[in-house]
Amino acid sequence: MIRIQISSGPQAGTRVEFDQDVVRIGRAPDNDLVLAEPHVSGHHLRVVRGPNRTLVEDLRSTRGTSVFASGATRRLDDEFGLTTELECPAALELGSGDELTRIEIEVVDEDDDARVVSMRKLEEIAPAGAGLERDPDLLRRLYDAQKRVGVAADLDEVLGVICEAALALLPRATHVSITLRDDDDPASEPVFVTVLTRVRASDGAAPPPPTERIPVARSVFKKVIAERAAVLAADAPRDVGQAESIVGASIRSTVAVPLWRGEDILGVIQADNRTAPGMLSSLDLEVLALFASNASLAVSNARLIRRLQAAQDQLRKENTFLKTREQSRGGSFEIIGRSPAMLSLLGQLDKVVDTRVTVLVEGETGTGKELVATAVHYRSRRRDKLFVAQNCAALPENLLESELFGHRKGSFTGATDDKKGLFEIADGGTLFLDEVGEISLSLQSKLLRALQEGEIRPVGATRSHHVDVRIVAATNRNLETEVQTGRFREDLYYRLKVFPLRVPPLRERREDIPLLAGAFLKRYSSELGKAVGGFSQQAMELLVAYDWPGNVRELQNEVQRLVIQLDESAFVTPELLSERIRHVEGLVGKSGMVKGTLKEMMDRVEKYLLIESLREHGGNKTNAAKTLGITREGLHKKLRSHHM
Repeated sequence: MIRIQISSGPQAGTRVEFDQDVVRIGRAPDNDLVLAEPHVSGHHLRVVRGPNRTLVEDLRSTRGTSVFASGATRRLDDEFGLTTELECPAALELGSGDELTRIEIEVVDEDDDARVVSMRKLEEIAPAGAGLERDPDLLRRLYDAQKRVGVAADLDEVLGVICEAALALLPRATHVSITLRDDDDPASEPVFVTVLTRVRASDGAAPPPPTERIPVARSVFKKVIAERAAVLAADAPRDVGQAESIVGASIRSTVAVPLWRGEDILGVIQADNRTAPGMLSSLDLEVLALFASNASLAVSNARLIRRLQAAQDQLRKENTFLKTREQSRGGSFEIIGRSPAMLSLLGQLDKVVDTRVTVLVEGETGTGKELVATAVHYRSRRRDKLFVAQNCAALPENLLESELFGHRKGSFTGATDDKKGLFEIADGGTLFLDEVGEISLSLQSKLLRALQEGEIRPVGATRSHHVDVRIVAATNRNLETEVQTGRFREDLYYRLKVFPLRVPPLRERREDIPLLAGAFLKRYSSELGKAVGGFSQQAMELLVAYDWPGNVRELQNEVQRLVIQLDESAFVTPELLSERIRHVEGLVGKSGMVKGTLKEMMDRVEKYLLIESLREHGGNKTNAAKTLGITREGLHKKLRSHHM
């Protein structure tokens, strides 16, 4: 029994009890305990009661969780761990700062000193069937039950057949429940969840699903797990003690047997007598234990099939996205650059890759923002999950909402099937939102909720569900200006700009132009199967001197065009360059440049430009700096470097 009392907030004084292994707490209505305060996340935390200990796990909430127990305080986060063992009684605080909700938790164990009538260890179950040969009718029913279980494949079908077969094998049983271990649960403590209960119909028909929750005898269930044995309590209130789950369910006798695979306990089949005058017997224990040996294999196989189907679906989604990417993952996402501006960017990148914060990549068109976003993903611990990209300017508002969040069948004209959105597809990985400044105001509010709560609601759906997605956004707009003009939500702006990364334009990293041009030349010559000589010195000087308003993308396109024009083994010469690039050739001549190293020649061109700009503005450094596109302090630095 998990007892919780809310000791602060609007629901202070509320006291609730849960007779289950997992209690979920949060603001969303599908939680076991719903807390309405806005600082509580939709799915904030959960308490997991295992066979040996109780854990509390923060579900990556926005405002966090603190645990107070045994005079110590522990904050649950990525750095120190999201899960901790709960030493009861304990207190939890949901939120941070002045916005906190405090709850008190107590776990009450039932009587573990159960006296049982009969117990049979796992290793004793197989030879136990020898005594059943004298009852042909029982053997026939056992054979029929095992045959029905053997042909079932889907897990839900297998569980249903097991319950119905158990009722057929045990005439005095009125209730049958199956509890399974949650193999998908990330908690280190095993979690067992009751997944199905069937009640014998009075007319002998197939048992329908119960309309209300049916409690199980947890003290007997715990004995099965602890002893790795089948257990019979012929008179439960007397033999097991006054355990709350037994008394509350009016269980007169119960038999529970494990489902197992090798050394692992998969779950428990529990059959109860709650209303019939007869008691369950040792023979019932033998029969159910023998049946469980075959049922265990069916459950194990059905769960394996379900996992394989899920893996196949995931693989299909990954293949779909990987086939549409322009580049493969193998080494093609290398960021080329040795300039101080790029080294600074890479240093900032390394600091943020393994955090959960949202990254906003800013920069002009063509600077390589998607390449930086890709590096955020593939340098992080999420690299084995999907990286999904969406250009927010490429779709109208209604289609973009469906693309991001998915939709339900019939939610709008043309919605002929359910569709998963990119948030759900990228669950566990990274979603890159390019041109995020183009999103409409109405859709911005839904995006904000997804960022804050980690919850999405497909178009036409009635319930939200949680996703774990790292968001990287990019824009070439000034979002601060967009906020001031009312075209972008201020709260979303601050949510996106937790960690901004500015990608410098190519004119601010001219030292990288030879590296980039050489890399593009190598790529396209390989693609076209053409061995080219390279760049002549004069052609490279012109490439470095050009301002590249289209940035790296413009340089890439220029080099691709050059490779197409070049003859085998030929070099790129100035006359092959585009006219806009050759336009700076006259400037190079005016600067009085003589042959020398690239740096010496670039310094002469830069010095000439500084002199010309100051002359045009009559020595006014402020206006000259503005024309050159640099700050006044930057101009002073350049003048000092040239001893001017």
